[in-house]
Amino acid sequence: MNTRASGKLSAAFESLASPGRPKVAIVHDWLAKYGGPERVLEQIIQIFPDADLFSMVDLIPAERRGFLMNKPVATSFIQKLPKWARQRFLAFLPLMPCAVEQIDLSAYDLIISSGHSIAKGVITGPNQLHISYCHSPMRYAWDLQSLYLKEANLYSSARGLITKILLHYFRLWDAQSQQRVDHLITNSQFVRRRIEKIYRRRADVVYPPVDVKRFTCHPVKEEYYLVAGHMVPYKRIGMVVDAFAKMPNRRLRVVGHGPEFESIRRRATPNVRLLGYQPNAVLREEMQRAKALVFAGEEDFGILPVEAQACGTPVIAYSRGGLKETVDPGRTGVFFHEQTPEAICEAINQFEAVPVSFGPREIRQHVEQFSTENFRRAFLTLVARHWREFTGGDELEVNAKIPDPTDFVDRILSGETNAVATSTR
Repeated sequence: MNTRASGKLSAAFESLASPGRPKVAIVHDWLAKYGGPERVLEQIIQIFPDADLFSMVDLIPAERRGFLMNKPVATSFIQKLPKWARQRFLAFLPLMPCAVEQIDLSAYDLIISSGHSIAKGVITGPNQLHISYCHSPMRYAWDLQSLYLKEANLYSSARGLITKILLHYFRLWDAQSQQRVDHLITNSQFVRRRIEKIYRRRADVVYPPVDVKRFTCHPVKEEYYLVAGHMVPYKRIGMVVDAFAKMPNRRLRVVGHGPEFESIRRRATPNVRLLGYQPNAVLREEMQRAKALVFAGEEDFGILPVEAQACGTPVIAYSRGGLKETVDPGRTGVFFHEQTPEAICEAINQFEAVPVSFGPREIRQHVEQFSTENFRRAFLTLVARHWREFTGGDELEVNAKIPDPTDFVDRILSGETNAVATSTR
């Protein structure tokens, strides 16, 4: 790493108490569960532990607030609705553009928004820097509108017409509100291309954090395949079950629950075992022992396939979306190119033909680039760079313990592409 880059980064990674440190606000869409967006939020809070936190609603119970560092959360007027209404907060999605615009951030210097929907719409002034980690433009309002309407049986009904009008309104607001963001960061090259298509602007890529240390490589695999996830149509879990109905000599275990569970249960053949919802520890053990994870959905990034690879388990996946960036075909998995049971069967036959190519330890090593530590370093590097540009040279000081920068940080600063963060500037 060159001396100049190292010197510029050193202040950003030190734990200093300085009166010149910027006041930071973090804005998140909504807090209802601990999912992929909340994992990103957790790491941003780790980087900026002194920041104030804002969200449209906060439904996280006291015993599960560890990932928020037990921070208080300033919420919108939607939080003040009666409890029965607040629990169904997504029904009030049409009110959320108004709600996010009412958040007063005038006391802050640096605003970091994180979400896939509303958070980036906060209003900021010319003396404030707004950086948004955009998981995606509103998918249900843009390229996936038809899919969402069909899955909800709203494509041609009267309710569907009202929904289409609301989605038109969301598109207008989403396109306008993203212009308030100074710099966009996103979670994959796949979503970066979506942002370029919809917003006509560029974004940096920092892959989401995966806690790979929670998963140990298990070199001994058993004779079954695994599919897991929330049982909704776009996950295509039923399609995987249908594929194994055509392969009665191969075993499949299914972990998860959701609206499609009963339909999938009725279609399951004797070689398919449905385990229903399982806690994380059980899912981790299933991934460690499985011959391969089968993943038929199209994801913006896809944390579960990365976790499976952290267990040394190869992935047989649909070759669209973020999985093209996390699965190395021929080394850590196999791709199929159509979402059909026949294509899945063909991919499994291909996988069975060359099993020696998939070494568990090599698979594990491949995904260590997606660690939480690498996320924090890459994210802070980009924020520090944008802060210097915004202030004309001031270093960004944070009260956080960040691991020492490695060579990839120098490559980010110089604009090179790598597996953890890329700059499109």
